[in-house]
Amino acid sequence: MQIEIEDSRPVSAHCDAKHLHVTLPDGRSLSAPLWWYPRLAKADAADRNLIELMPMGIHWPDVDEDISIASILRGQKAPEAIEPELAA
Repeated sequence: MQIEIEDSRPVSAHCDAKHLHVTLPDGRSLSAPLWWYPRLAKADAADRNLIELMPMGIHWPDVDEDISIASILRGQKAPEAIEPELAA
């Protein structure tokens, strides 16, 4: 299944203790669990919230992480992501 994305430029983004939150220009709010992105989940809060908004996604310079809006919409996790309940 292909998801069409007309305007996927993020207008804001932040992380809380468990989720990445992104707002798009059309008013949609996206949230994804941090465990989907292990480098973000392991980073401290200050590094997680030092964010650069890019035309098609988000960049964390101090974490060396890039996540596209398209991948969030597809539910695409990082290859090394392990759901917390399965990790126990």
